[in-house]
Amino acid sequence: MPFARVNGTMLFYKEAGEGPLAVLIHGFPLDHSVWLDQLDGLAHVRRCVTLDLRGFGKSDPTTHRSLTMEMLADDVAGLIDALGAHGADVVGLSMGGYVALALWELRPTLVRSLTFVDTRAAADTPDGRAGRDAMIDRLLDRGRIGLADEMVQALLGPAPSIQVQARLRSMIEGTRYETMVAALLGMKDRADRSALLPRIDVPALVIGGEEDTLIPPEVMKAMARAIPGARTTIVPGAGHLPPIERPDAVNEALIELFEGRKVVWWR
Repeated sequence: MPFARVNGTMLFYKEAGEGPLAVLIHGFPLDHSVWLDQLDGLAHVRRCVTLDLRGFGKSDPTTHRSLTMEMLADDVAGLIDALGAHGADVVGLSMGGYVALALWELRPTLVRSLTFVDTRAAADTPDGRAGRDAMIDRLLDRGRIGLADEMVQALLGPAPSIQVQARLRSMIEGTRYETMVAALLGMKDRADRSALLPRIDVPALVIGGEEDTLIPPEVMKAMARAIPGARTTIVPGAGHLPPIERPDAVNEALIELFEGRKVVWWR
């Protein structure tokens, strides 16, 4: 299985296809398998790589108290370097979007295009920060199965297939407790990067789930308006995880971006 030693840790990654590199960054508390349908659907246009972030999935466990977005972005940069690429199309889902934006700030020359999927540039509000702490308490009190019960309801649209529910549960229930705690603390303390959006000067795409209650479509559209020339796709029937809920729509939007088509898909 492919691993790369990056910044003192072993990162697992999975790849498919040939051509220019595209790196897909998962959200919380997920792993590389949230992008399996994109590996299949995009391999004819890109060398697609999806990694397990530090502490997640098959990557090495973490001993860090907090997994900051800057640390995770530095790992992604290190992986791009380790793969011998001079740059990549960077796709980030939810927490992965926070990482992608941090990467743009820290190593913009590595970023050929940016795609943000159900994420935001702003920092947590006070209520949001309190919610992270409360989730840590629930996780340690009720365990991963209890968290999975909660998150299947919160992350998916109104009529998820049993396959989508099963994949999501596998990811959540397979994530280490210490990783979840460190990631929640890292997201809680992340910087507000809203001011970066108007300075993005690479092709950009914003994807949102029409049924997402955590980051509603209006938030995603506002994010797109702040990025010069950004494309926008709102995916019908999807909640917070369009890559597994409606993979064909996500794949088509990404292909349009990668191939430079002029289509802007509003739904």
